[in-house]
Order: sequence, then structure tokens, then C-alpha cells
Amino acid sequence: MLNRMLKLADTIAIGGHVRPDGDCIGSSMGLCRYIKENYSDKEVDVYLEEIPEKYRFIKETENVKFAAPEGKVYDLFISLDCADLERLGFSVPLFEQAAHTLCIDHHVSNPGYAQENHIVPEASSTSELVYRLVDKDKLSREAAEALYAGIVNDTGAFQYSCTSPATLRAAAELLEAGVDAPGIIRDTFYEKTYAQHQVLGRALLESILFQDGKCIASYIREREMKFFGVDRNDLDGIASQLRNTKGVEVAIFMDEIRPNVYKVSLRSGELVDVSVIARYFGGGGHKRAAGFTLTGTPYDVINNLSGQIALQLEKEE
Repeated sequence: MLNRMLKLADTIAIGGHVRPDGDCIGSSMGLCRYIKENYSDKEVDVYLEEIPEKYRFIKETENVKFAAPEGKVYDLFISLDCADLERLGFSVPLFEQAAHTLCIDHHVSNPGYAQENHIVPEASSTSELVYRLVDKDKLSREAAEALYAGIVNDTGAFQYSCTSPATLRAAAELLEAGVDAPGIIRDTFYEKTYAQHQVLGRALLESILFQDGKCIASYIREREMKFFGVDRNDLDGIASQLRNTKGVEVAIFMDEIRPNVYKVSLRSGELVDVSVIARYFGGGGHKRAAGFTLTGTPYDVINNLSGQIALQLEKEE
């Protein structure tokens, strides 16, 4: 499917979700590199919001476009790791104007908004899906590094339940392309700045337990992010770290995006499907990791979530 569509297009745009994470960046840049190396006669552009510093080692990130040109029409727009059209952000007009569209994604909440869709919810990551779709013997080390970084991000360095035998086989084959696996895992998953550790410490210190210790929640306001000198890219991993608390089934982390409006990140263990909860509040995601945006105080958010979480916990009792 992918190679067929690439052959038919002369101009190709690639876009991902707002606030791109490692999987969004890895899949986008890995596919971009693959196209440039194997379809040199094609024009290919990547449209993403700002790339976090830790992912700028990936080739082609220096060429990412941060704004959509007026009047530009592509033969093909490929949406990667984006569960719904709105989350493409500033590149939505390019998607809508493109002659053909393709969506490659692993979010269970994706409704299939492109002309052609390759949506596999059981896959670990969109980067794994891209790897399955390309010609593996034509994948360079640089493209492999991007896809490997994406897989590492969405599997928690192969710790999360989404890691399947197929995921590990894909990772092993990418290693054969010369990927520096220890370096990528260290630099993109484990290494944190001092400020990031301070924010994590604050989130843990200020967290609260509820639902008989099965849920944990914490939040950070805009003014506190300014105090610590961090932005939203520095908050990655906090929700997952909260979920690591013994006895906790659901972790909630809220970061304020404007006064009393919070981006809510949910992580769960085995009992609660947080994608169902996220969809209830207008968001989406996966069974074990999902999110949405909600207006109110942090305690309003917790109160709203408590009932939805309780419904699922009660079913398991």
C-alpha cells in the first residue's frame, strides 16, 4: 500500500500530531528519510511543531517545516501517529487540500479519517507500523535510527505491555542496520535535565492518592513551569512515573495550558481502559495511555474522572 501510493505521487507531505513525541517524530523522520533515499525524484516535506532537543540527532529534523505555506497542494499527504484530523494542528489545510491522503496510526480511537487508512491498535507504535510497510532491505541506518527511537518512546524502552514479539523482532532487525540502541535509549528515554528532575520531584511530592489508593493524581500550573524553567516537552514521563507507585491502577497528570484549562494524561495498569475515559471527555489514545483537555480546577478534573474510573474498577471487583 505505502510504496504503491509513493510511486503515484510526485509531491508528498508528512504530518503528525501537535506536541510531537518520540513516536510521532521517529515515524515521520524515518519515513521521510526512506522516501528521499529510495524515491529521489519525489518532493517530500515534513510538517511538525517544535522538535524537542533530545530528538534532534535524528536526520532530517533540521529540515522540518513549522508552518504551512499558503496555496501549496500536495499529491499525497501522509498523517502519522495522529488519532484525529484536528490533532494535525497547523497542517490540517494541507491534508484537506491534498489530492490523496493516507493515515498510518496505532490509536484505537482513530476513526479512519483519510482516504486510505492503516490503523493497527495492537501495534506498539506508528514507527513499528512504518517499519512493517517499507522495504526493509532499502532502509538506511539513519532511517532505522529514527524508527527505533520511535519504538523506544512508545514502549517505554520495551517495558510497556504494548511490546509484543513482533515489536522485539522489528527492533532486532533495526539493530542489524547499525542502530546505536544503548545511546538512543539513554538519550531519549532515561536522561533528564536537572530541571526535569525537579519538576518530577514536585509532581511526586504534591501528588494525592484516592479510590482507596488505586489512583494517583498530580498537576502543574503554568506559573510553576515558568519558575522551574521548563516547557511541556519537559513533562514527558511524569504520568508513567506516577503509575509506578505500588498499588496504583490509574495515574493522572495535569499540566495547565492556559488558566484553568488542563491537558490531562492518563496511564493505567491492567484493570482500567483509559482510552474509554479519554473518549468520554473528548480525547483519545490507547488502553494504557490516553489523554484529553478539560476546563476547571485540578480538583474539578479529579472529581470528573473519579466516577468514570470507578465504573471500570467496580466491574473488576
